[in-house]
Amino acid sequence: MTSIIIAIIATLVVAVPVSMYIANARSKKAMEVTIGNAESKARDIIDEAIKAADAKKREATLEIKEETIKARHDFEKETKERRAELQKYEKRVLAKEESTDKKTDLLERREQSLTAKEKNFENDKAYVEELKAKHLQELERISGLTSDQAKEHLLSAVKEDVKHETAMLVKEMETRAKEDARKTAKEYVVTAIQKCAVDHVAETTISLVQLPNDEMKGRIIGREGRNIRSLETMTGVELIIDDTPEAVVLSSFNPVRREIARIALEKLIVDGRIHPARIEEMVEKATTEVENRMREEGENATLELGVHGIHSELIRLLGKMKYRTSYGQNALKHSMEVAQLSGLLAAEIGLDVRMAKRAGLLHDIGKAIDHEVEGSHVELGVNLCKKYKEHPTVINAVASHHGDEEPETLIACIVQAADAISAARPGARSETLESYTTRLKQLEEIADAHQGVDKTFAIQAGREVRVMVVPEQVNDDDMILLARDISKEVEENLDYPGQIKVNVIRESRVADYAK
Repeated sequence: MTSIIIAIIATLVVAVPVSMYIANARSKKAMEVTIGNAESKARDIIDEAIKAADAKKREATLEIKEETIKARHDFEKETKERRAELQKYEKRVLAKEESTDKKTDLLERREQSLTAKEKNFENDKAYVEELKAKHLQELERISGLTSDQAKEHLLSAVKEDVKHETAMLVKEMETRAKEDARKTAKEYVVTAIQKCAVDHVAETTISLVQLPNDEMKGRIIGREGRNIRSLETMTGVELIIDDTPEAVVLSSFNPVRREIARIALEKLIVDGRIHPARIEEMVEKATTEVENRMREEGENATLELGVHGIHSELIRLLGKMKYRTSYGQNALKHSMEVAQLSGLLAAEIGLDVRMAKRAGLLHDIGKAIDHEVEGSHVELGVNLCKKYKEHPTVINAVASHHGDEEPETLIACIVQAADAISAARPGARSETLESYTTRLKQLEEIADAHQGVDKTFAIQAGREVRVMVVPEQVNDDDMILLARDISKEVEENLDYPGQIKVNVIRESRVADYAK
């Protein structure tokens, strides 16, 4: 549009001089005509220029409008996209704010709960302290002593007790020293008696297990002795591993425990896997096997003697007597011998042979459980026969075979005589072993009588009593007092040579199963 205006101005600048020039050259009239024509042309040119300018202006205006519309459209599109993104961001921010508010509320509630619990704890603590103070005051009122006085009194009592024990120990050592001279004269006799007792006890209280090689001893002992401790704890039998080549000695006054330990150890040696869990499994299997053997031995005894109709539990107890000795004599063999003698005597005088054999076989049935139940074997045998509905003749024979009751039948007298004959054989019985086993039984009974004791085993020929306690009922401090109490009772109630070690063991065991 500017170029058009410049063209118009240039045209006017050119046209004016030309017009003046023509006017000078021509006449005034011609000049006027020329000027009029020039003005007319100039107007035409100006009109055309204005029209062209207007057309250009309209085109430019249309282009500007199109560009403006396009720019506005692009701007609106971009604005719409930005607005959508902003709305997304806004939604995310709102969601995060809402989540943050929820977490804040939860934390506030937890803080309030913890504050309340802390307050309750403080209240409970104050209440406990108050109760403690009241109880202490009540104890002081009842005892008439303050807590410091009570502590001082207790410490003084313990000191006096320890002082007394020390004095007794010193006195005992002095007495022993004085008696050494007198003992010298009896040395050979005592040595002979001890050797005789050891040999006799060894025949009835130990078992020998052969090993494939001496390396097996180390595996039986286990790392830090855990295998041998597990086996001794589960069976109550002492394992003696010494320089004897390829052999382990099992020692226990209870032949059933010793047999279970022997079978379990032999199974472990054959299996080769020796660890506490496997030991426990093998001990359980050996226990089952010994139970089965006892039942078989009882059945074989009844079949051999021709005695039928005995209750299955009595048969099992008869088999158990195979592992029981009485004065060094096997209890089952003794009962079978008494049954045979009773049958022979009954046949001689015309009595019921089967009833005599039955009474002779069952006369010592109480010995199968007298290690486990309080009472004499006569009382226990009578109770067992009554429980399992035995004939009154058999019950009377059991009750009277040691003279505790008067015999009511000739069969009872026969059983009494047969028992005396079987026991009177040279070397059939030994009072030493019976006294020995009785002392071991009393050792276990003394320890079992205390609260918190789970199992008790007398081992090392009665030189040690091993006490297994319940961990939940006996703590470490209680163990010390328990060992001391047991040792005191043993000293007061038993007569024994040398000294007896009281070994209290507290063991915790946890088991779980992966499913």
